[in-house]
Amino acid sequence: MLLYTTVGAHDLKTSYKFYDAVLKPLGYVRLKELATEIGYGPKGDRPRIWVLSPVNRLPATYGNGTMICFDAPSRKAVDEFHAAALDNGGYDEGKPGIRSVEDGFVPNYYAAFVRDPTGNKLSAGCDKPG
Repeated sequence: MLLYTTVGAHDLKTSYKFYDAVLKPLGYVRLKELATEIGYGPKGDRPRIWVLSPVNRLPATYGNGTMICFDAPSRKAVDEFHAAALDNGGYDEGKPGIRSVEDGFVPNYYAAFVRDPTGNKLSAGCDKPG
């Protein structure tokens, strides 16, 4: 449904370190690096998420209610995503675990929620059992 998405960053060097670490367990790699942006995606594909300095040169901000969720290949990858975020300047918004069907999640949905160094909310989720 989406071709790509972008998030703004205050400091690209800090963001590169963060995104290199958190996207690795999910199977995404740095595919393109320009002076004001960096693109990530599956190896052999095109960038599907861009981390960038805003084009209008105003400070990067995050959206209240905005979140990007990455499709994780396993629960272990969700755990590694969360740990990498905390180890690389991000902060916790929801520890890894099963999310409740009563809260609108599908059965077996295992996810973690973090914020990147700029404050963008990210998640990694896996709906495979066990």
